[in-house]
Amino acid sequence: MLNAVIHLQGSTLVFPQEGETENTVVAGEESKPGPIVPEMKEFAWGAASFVVFALLMRFMLFPRLKKGMDARYNGIRDDHQQADAERVAARAEVTDYEAQLAVIKAEAARKIDTARNTLEAERQAKLTEVNARLAQQRAAAAAEAEAARVAARGQIHAAVSDVAGRAGELATGRRPSSDVVDRVVSEVMAR
Repeated sequence: MLNAVIHLQGSTLVFPQEGETENTVVAGEESKPGPIVPEMKEFAWGAASFVVFALLMRFMLFPRLKKGMDARYNGIRDDHQQADAERVAARAEVTDYEAQLAVIKAEAARKIDTARNTLEAERQAKLTEVNARLAQQRAAAAAEAEAARVAARGQIHAAVSDVAGRAGELATGRRPSSDVVDRVVSEVMAR
């Protein structure tokens, strides 16, 4: 039975035929490790650099990082505490302002009520004074009107008596007596 031989870039591979046991012979090469398997010195260099980096991180870089994080945390916490203190102070100032405003409003309301009461009292006094003056003027006008009425009454009585006498004379053809005309006119004017 013949074996199949293949030549690849200076290497010869021999493949067994059917029924033969598997013996692959690579000509010109000794058993070398595969391309994926690292060599021992590469493994040593990788492990040593990892240990150096881990020690560097643990003893130099991490403490600095931790210190920076703690400083940042403390700064933020202090800022929050300061903001809370300022918020409490602002609320206290607002409460104080509202209390002062309430006192000022109460004082203003009291002053307005006092001014309103004073104004109302002055208005009532003025109204009373004006009403008294009007009553005096009304009484004086009524007295003048009464005096004018009394003065005019005599003239009206005389004029009505004259007109009534003349009307009676025209109606009857003779002049009625002046006593009768005066009595009739007085009765009519009395009503």
